[in-house]
Amino acid sequence: MSSPIQRRVGQVFIPVRDMAAAIRWYADLLGLEPGVASHEDTIYDIPTEGETRLALDANRREFDASGPPRFFLWTDDMAATVAHLRGLGVTITSAVEDIGSVFFVQLEDPDGNALMVCQRT
Repeated sequence: MSSPIQRRVGQVFIPVRDMAAAIRWYADLLGLEPGVASHEDTIYDIPTEGETRLALDANRREFDASGPPRFFLWTDDMAATVAHLRGLGVTITSAVEDIGSVFFVQLEDPDGNALMVCQRT
């Protein structure tokens, strides 16, 4: 079976309510200098490595952030990651878990979006 749709993710959008606060929070989380939103302050493209892009999206300020993480970020050092999260006062919602192929920890951003960080084992 074939499809004209490619099996590659282009961009992930994270819904946020307060763009300026979200930019600062994600900049701290990822060790970046805060940037400026575009599209009348409703979209902020987070600098990423690789092909998949990540954007904060304030176009719909009313949303339900419940549910599991919809993507994850990589780390090479889970202990340093957890220490970094704690140092920033981030809400960590799970213990570090080992599922064989990866270790992972789950957390929430200030809007309640579930995020995950994984380390290959």
